[in-house]
Amino acid sequence: MGNAQKKPHGRGDGGPHSESNNSHHGHWRGKGGSSDKYKVTQESKEKVANGSSKRGSTASVQGDQSGSGKGTGGNAAETVNLDAPCGALPPPLSRLKNEGNLLFKNGQFADALEKYSQAIQGYTDTGLDSPEDLCILYSNRAACYLKDGNSQDCIQDCTRALELQPFSLKPLLRRAMAYESLERYRKAYVDYKTVLQIDISVQAAHDSVNRITRLLIEQDGTEWREKLPDIPLVPLSAQQHRREEPPSAEVLQARAEKAARDAERKAQIHFSALKQDGNDFVKKGQYQDALGKYTECLKLKPEECAIYTNRALCYLKLERFTEAKQDCDAALKLEPTNKKAFYRRAMANKGLKDYLACSSDLQEVLQQDPNVQEAEKELEEVTVLLRQSLANASQAKPRKTVPITEVEDDEAITTVPNSESSYRGENISINLQPTNAYDFGQSLNAARCSRNTAACAELLASTAPEMLPQYLSSQLDGHTISFIMQALDSHLLEKDPNLVYQHLNHLHTADRFSVVLMLLEKDERRHMTQLFEHLSAVESSEFTKNDVQNLANKYI
Repeated sequence: MGNAQKKPHGRGDGGPHSESNNSHHGHWRGKGGSSDKYKVTQESKEKVANGSSKRGSTASVQGDQSGSGKGTGGNAAETVNLDAPCGALPPPLSRLKNEGNLLFKNGQFADALEKYSQAIQGYTDTGLDSPEDLCILYSNRAACYLKDGNSQDCIQDCTRALELQPFSLKPLLRRAMAYESLERYRKAYVDYKTVLQIDISVQAAHDSVNRITRLLIEQDGTEWREKLPDIPLVPLSAQQHRREEPPSAEVLQARAEKAARDAERKAQIHFSALKQDGNDFVKKGQYQDALGKYTECLKLKPEECAIYTNRALCYLKLERFTEAKQDCDAALKLEPTNKKAFYRRAMANKGLKDYLACSSDLQEVLQQDPNVQEAEKELEEVTVLLRQSLANASQAKPRKTVPITEVEDDEAITTVPNSESSYRGENISINLQPTNAYDFGQSLNAARCSRNTAACAELLASTAPEMLPQYLSSQLDGHTISFIMQALDSHLLEKDPNLVYQHLNHLHTADRFSVVLMLLEKDERRHMTQLFEHLSAVESSEFTKNDVQNLANKYI
């Protein structure tokens, strides 16, 4: 800062607004109470402008003394001409400005500020018309305010300077620094970016932009750019300091990143508009038009789950159930627990008359949220449809005639008395060692027809749990499951709870189990719930209460 050039500048601009950044180190003081002369100790070999006026109004600057030998010139003094002309300013105002420059250069910011203020007042009083000179005075005084920590007045003077000379580099840079010190980061960012439009080589502006960008991201999140004021476009005539060098790799990368961000922002705006149009069409019942909008959305964002479920709704309304199911499948790949996708896929399966799949999806919805009344009503309706479908299929399918032969091996025959059979005076003979599904089925049917749960329990006690699903695969129905549950609960649970747990752990893996489970009546479900309640109360080293609860979830 200050007039640190070899020769006086034509405008006498050697203060904080000077292009030179050289500074003199040391101390100064007025001599004899006069403000006309200043003495500055010079610690480097930098030169200041020398010159004198006829009135002798100069500032003496002592050079470093390296020795006292002859011819060294060690006693020579360099002088600064305080009466050097400054642009169109009259001599008294030029002198005030030069004095302010010298005071600023030597760290006397308050005194320099006073000189610049006097020069500004004098400019106003004389009625001059030189915006460039007044701009420099305001900019120099703003530098004093900034040094003294008065950021608010600095901003005010910089703004005045920029009104006089738009896109002046130093007022912009100082105002940016003042905004940053006041934590007004958005305005600081705009000024720093404007500085870089004028001169891309200002490293301080680059560093500040990077620093403030991080702060704005922390403050405003990913939408921080939308909250910035508009960055003015600097005309080419003001870009006088721009280097004509090819952009660096960092600049090219920054430009590419900015272009990518801009493209992403534009795509997001277009996506949001298309989605809103689609939603509006749905509200109006114009599902074909909405479908087109959602399809355009997916071209922009193919991973947007909500668009798939929205388009699935349109397909459902248009009775295009296959496409609706496909969109729900896509949504569930993106969000495996999406309740809306499960429900709409259930409706698509219902339209396709796949009642079992429909029921499965509705049960998933109710498991996530038992309060969804629509899903509960649909499940009741679909259960009825499924029963009708199974009944119709059973009637249409011809039954096979299976010959029944009696078992004659006496060693494999056990006679189990039954209260009702005894009442009728009859005994029930069942094979307790079945070797195949047919033999097991014959024994189970004999016990079931006579309602002899004790005989069923004996049969289950002699059957390996892992064989039970295989034995039941061809004859599993709701009544069979209910009868087995009663036998386990009434007779086998008290004798061998571990075996009961193992049977239940294998039974649910039988073919068609999930279908049959849906067709159970209310009383049959109650028997099942009662069994698991009794089993969970048993203390066992083979299973825990939590194991029983997890197993019950597969049944109830």
